[in-house]
Amino acid sequence: MPFVPVPKDLSRVKTKVALNLTKRQLICFGAAAAVGVPVYLYARGPLGSDAAVLLMIGLMLPFFFLGMYEKDGQPAEKILRNYVRARIAWPGKRPYKTENLYSYIEKEGKAFASHQNEKAGAAGKKAPCRAGSGKKK
Repeated sequence: MPFVPVPKDLSRVKTKVALNLTKRQLICFGAAAAVGVPVYLYARGPLGSDAAVLLMIGLMLPFFFLGMYEKDGQPAEKILRNYVRARIAWPGKRPYKTENLYSYIEKEGKAFASHQNEKAGAAGKKAPCRAGSGKKK
């Protein structure tokens, strides 16, 4: 009996269009062929066959990379866009800052306590206790 592995997470399964390739891969490979084949045909006369093949491969590799590479569900151009945004477009340190509500409460509490202490000290100075001080008869 033949065994066919079925992935547990079906959201990662890509639909294949033709030749067991996705639509994205077909577009990228078509673009690579559209760039690479004419370059080879025009360059093999002046450069020779070996150099023209190497030039064609060098021009086609980025298209193959864009068609095949994927990390964490994101294609290569999205990863590159995120990298450019993080490193070039918005450079510099962006520290994480929060508002510490407890520091506000603590400052208010200290201010309230010092105000209460001032009131208590002022009340004590206005009416000093004079019991026991006086002239003896």
